[in-house]
Amino acid sequence: MTYEQILKRMLNKIPNDIDKREGSIIYNAIAPAAFELAQMYVQLEYFDSISYADKATGKYLTYRCGERGINRKDATKAIRKGVFNTEIPLNSRFGIENTTYIVIEKIKDKEYKLQCEQVGTIGNTYAGTLLPIDYIKGLESAVLSDILIPGEDIEDDESLRKRYFDSLQSESFGGNVADYKSKTKKLDGVGGVKVYPAWNGGGTVKIVIIDSSLNKPNSSLVDKVQTDMDPVKNKGNGEGIAPIGHIVTVEGVDETPITIKCNLTLLPNYTINDVKFQLEEVINEYFNDLKKTWDDKDNIIVRIAHIETRILEIKEVIDINDTKLNDKAKNLILEPNCIPEFDEIIGVISND
Repeated sequence: MTYEQILKRMLNKIPNDIDKREGSIIYNAIAPAAFELAQMYVQLEYFDSISYADKATGKYLTYRCGERGINRKDATKAIRKGVFNTEIPLNSRFGIENTTYIVIEKIKDKEYKLQCEQVGTIGNTYAGTLLPIDYIKGLESAVLSDILIPGEDIEDDESLRKRYFDSLQSESFGGNVADYKSKTKKLDGVGGVKVYPAWNGGGTVKIVIIDSSLNKPNSSLVDKVQTDMDPVKNKGNGEGIAPIGHIVTVEGVDETPITIKCNLTLLPNYTINDVKFQLEEVINEYFNDLKKTWDDKDNIIVRIAHIETRILEIKEVIDINDTKLNDKAKNLILEPNCIPEFDEIIGVISND
C-alpha cells in the first residue's frame, strides 16, 4: 500500500461537493495521515518477513532460534601455547601486536597455556615473541606458538540459521546422532562434527571434529571435547554429555596434503613469482569452502575444474591446462575423515 493509494482511497470517501483538490483544507488534513499509514504498511511488511527464520537477521533471528532452544554462540577467547626459557608464575600477562595473554595453566616445564584477553578470532592471528607486561625475574625469551583452542567470533546469522534448520530436519533426543551433533557443535572451538554410532560394537560412539578455524584440531581441543562428552577415566558412566552406557571416542579430522601441478599461460613479462601469492590465496579459499561442507558430506571431492576456474579469475593468468592433483590428472576424492591441506603449486609457465 503506497502513500498515493491510501490518499486516493481516503479522498474517495469524501463527498464530491466538498473541495478536495490538492492544497484544499480537507486534502491538507488527511495527507499527513496517509503518509504515516504508508510508513506503517512498510514496517508491517518488514516485521512480517523477519518473523520467518529464512529471512530473519540479527536479534530477530536470535529470538526465533531461541524458541527451539538454539542459542547464538558467543565469542570465545583463544587458548595458545607459550614457550619460555624459565618457569613463570600463573596469571602473568604478555602482549604481542594489539593482543594480550594471561598464563592460565602449566603444560610441562617451561611451556604454558595462555588465554587471549580479547575475544574472537584475533587471538588466533599472531605468533612470535611475547613481551612481558609485568617484570619476571630470569625471563629472557617468551614465544607464542600453537593454537590449542581457537578463539571464535560471535556466531554469524548463516551459521545460526543452518543450525536452526538442521534441528528441524533431524530431531535431537536421547543420544541419537542428531543429538551428538548438536551438543558437540555447541562446544567452544568445534567447527564441525561427524558421528559414527556403534563403530566398535554396541554402545560405542566415535566423534570426529574439525576446529572452528576449519583446520585439524590440536590435541588439547580433542582432549577437552573428550572430557566434555565422556571423560576417559570414567567412560560410559554418564559423567559427561553422553548418556549413561555410551562409550565415546573423540578424534580430530586428518589432513591430506595436496600438490597442484599445471601449465600456466601468463601475460607477457610475468613470472610465477608475480602471481604466486594470488594462486595460493584462491586455492586456499577453495579449500576452505570445501572444509565448510566436510561434516555434511561423506567425502570431500577436490575438483580440477573448480581449481582451474578460480585460477583463471586472476587477471595475469590467460590460460591453464594439464592440471594434476598429487600427480594424477583427475579429481581427488578424500577419505571420509580428511580435509584438504594445500601443500604447493608447481606451475610450468609460458607467456602469451
